[in-house]
Amino acid sequence: MTTTFEGLNVTAAKKTYYGVSIGILMVKTHFRRYLGDIGHAGTWPFPVQYRIVEDAVPAKMTDLHNVSLLEPFKKAALELVEAGVDGITTTCGFLSIYQQELVDFLGVPVATSSLLQVPLVQRIIPSKQRVGILTYNAEALGGKYLEAVGIAADTPVYGMPQTSEFVRSIKEGDDTVPYQVLRQEVLDLAARMLRENPDIGAIVSECTNLAPFTADIQQAFGIPVYDTVSMVTWFQAGLRPRRYPAE
Repeated sequence: MTTTFEGLNVTAAKKTYYGVSIGILMVKTHFRRYLGDIGHAGTWPFPVQYRIVEDAVPAKMTDLHNVSLLEPFKKAALELVEAGVDGITTTCGFLSIYQQELVDFLGVPVATSSLLQVPLVQRIIPSKQRVGILTYNAEALGGKYLEAVGIAADTPVYGMPQTSEFVRSIKEGDDTVPYQVLRQEVLDLAARMLRENPDIGAIVSECTNLAPFTADIQQAFGIPVYDTVSMVTWFQAGLRPRRYPAE
């Protein structure tokens, strides 16, 4: 179907299914995804479509400099787009490294990582303050992962301890770790980052699995916290804007 507006031809994309604007590329994992996690469908007030990228396992996701998963992610994303989604996001913030490649290849809006929010968040806080990043692995998150989405190299980045239950459960696919244990580990990390960097005025969580604890972080420390949920909600709002009745 083609619609013309004063000489501008707009052709609607062909779809297999309808009414799903967001396609989510999933890392293949088996740990528990609590409500608030991108991989829990109940997190979203709108429909989403998931696609598991079989080659993408946790052990590979922080080493994308050396282990390329670009082609498997391209293939899975293309399948979602051809089936009917309007935009693509992912369940791992480290995929920021593929942001430009994926959006150029797919030709539709792509938001690979919650890290895309960091430059924006920096603009909405006072210039004397900085954004702090919480991540799954601070030793790995640097260089091209940050450069690809316009983040300054000196941005504070704090990672979950690699001996934590949070990290172990993801690596080992353990779905038995209690919510409260994970929550306390996340709050302890945020407290350390803020204690060591008193100029931090807002937080962005890279890891999508940190999102269930965003409200706890904000309530405990009283600063704005942004995550994958805030990003995907904003992203979806442009793909499927709310329609308001005429008064």
